[in-house]
Amino acid sequence: TLQEASTTLSPQDVLARAKQFFTQRNPLYATFLEKEGPAYATFRGQGGEEIVIAATQKDGSTLVTGSTYLFDMQIARFFATLPPAPSR
Repeated sequence: TLQEASTTLSPQDVLARAKQFFTQRNPLYATFLEKEGPAYATFRGQGGEEIVIAATQKDGSTLVTGSTYLFDMQIARFFATLPPAPSR
């Protein structure tokens, strides 16, 4: 499943928050950082499940995408912590 959100945070701030959120939040759905680059971070969780978070500048805000098979609720919760970009 792919989810998207727009935020006022920079891509670097989004990825820093993702690393904190997904590795320290919910022990039942604990993950660890697997790979990262300037615009993305991937995490592994229970049963080898993958979470991918990407962030890029677009139209004056940061577009954040999250992809996973089983951790949809956790991505939605993470997106809820991001300050939203003003709608246009």
